[in-house]
Amino acid sequence: MQVRNLALGLFIFAATLFAQGPPPGGRGRFGPNGGPGPRFLGGEPGMPGRIVTNAPFTGDLVTETSQTLSDGNHIHQSTSAHLVRDSEGRTRREQSLNGLGPLGAPAGDTQAVFISDPVAGVSYALNPSNRTVSKLAEPGRGRGGRNGKQPPPADAPRWGRGNSQDIKTESLGKQTIEGVPADGTRVTQTIAAGAMGNELPIQVVTERWYSPDLHMDILTKRSDPRFGETVTKLTNVSRAEPSHTLFEPPADYKTVESRRGAQQ
Repeated sequence: MQVRNLALGLFIFAATLFAQGPPPGGRGRFGPNGGPGPRFLGGEPGMPGRIVTNAPFTGDLVTETSQTLSDGNHIHQSTSAHLVRDSEGRTRREQSLNGLGPLGAPAGDTQAVFISDPVAGVSYALNPSNRTVSKLAEPGRGRGGRNGKQPPPADAPRWGRGNSQDIKTESLGKQTIEGVPADGTRVTQTIAAGAMGNELPIQVVTERWYSPDLHMDILTKRSDPRFGETVTKLTNVSRAEPSHTLFEPPADYKTVESRRGAQQ
C-alpha cells in the first residue's frame, strides 16, 4: 500500500507541478501568471498533449526569476530540468523536487524522472530515492497518435486576452541560440488602469524565441511588474539521437501499474 500510494502520488505530483501557480516571482510562459506551466508527461514541454517526432534533442531547461519587493528586498529563484526526446516522440524529464513552492519536497537532493512513451502508449514516474516506478497506461496514445508538427500557439498572456487592443505583437527576426535557429516575437500586454484595481496601466512584456526544428520555445523572457522578471532557456543542446534505454525504467525498479482515471 505504501509503494502504491507513493507511485500514485508521484503522478499526481507531476500533473500538479506542471500546472501549479509559481512561487513568488512567477515563471513567465513556463508557469501561470500569463501562460501554461511546463508539461512533459505525454507530450512536449510547454505544449500539453503534443507528440513531436523526427526532432530528437537533449538539453537543460533553466528558469531564473528575479523580483524586487517594495521594501527593497530581492528574491532570486532558479530551477532546472534535464530534457530528452527521441525521433519517435518519446520524452524524458529529470526534475529536482526541492524548492517547488507549496508542494514542498523531502529534505535532501530529491529527484523524480518522468518518461512518456507514445509508441507503447505508457508513461512512467520514477522515484530514484527508493527505486520504484509507477507505470500509467495511456489509451489512444500509441502509434498514429497526435503529432506536434503544427504552428506554435499564440503567446499572448491569458489575462485580458479577450480585448485584442490590449495586446501588441511584433517580430524580432531570427537568431541562432545554443546552435539552434529560432524565430523571435515580442508580445506586449497592457492592462488598463482600474481593470484589476490598479491605479496606472500595467505593461507585461514577453519575448519568445521559437525553434521550428525542435518545435518548442528555446528562450523566453518575461517582465511583469507584479511578479518580476523571468528568463527560461534551453541550454547544452545536443541534436544527437539519445539512447533508447533512457525511456525505459531500470530493471531493478519495483513497478506499480495504474490506468488513467482508475483507482488501484
